[in-house]
Amino acid sequence: MENTSVDVQAGADGSLVVQPHGAMDFDSAVAFRQILVYAVRRVRPVRLVLDLGDVPAMDAINLGTLAALCDLAEDHHVIVSMENCSAAVGGQLAAAGVPLQRLGSTAA
Repeated sequence: MENTSVDVQAGADGSLVVQPHGAMDFDSAVAFRQILVYAVRRVRPVRLVLDLGDVPAMDAINLGTLAALCDLAEDHHVIVSMENCSAAVGGQLAAAGVPLQRLGSTAA
């Protein structure tokens, strides 16, 4: 991921927080998807939190990945929430099919 890094942190409560930094575009799509799929299929946290507070923009590939993640996580009994996203990114996620109950707090 050229201009994007991703921090992953385990919580004491069984949660896993994934925090990407920077614009999510084509160059970051494969690595980001691999992190998320590994988290859901192998780590299987009780709750997967995507902290999108440092993501100013997201392309269609990554939006689709997050929409598909919701279904994959449900199949594996992992609760997913997307926190701190901007209003613009939150609107794009909702339009891409991410259920509104998965969209937690929205940054101002």
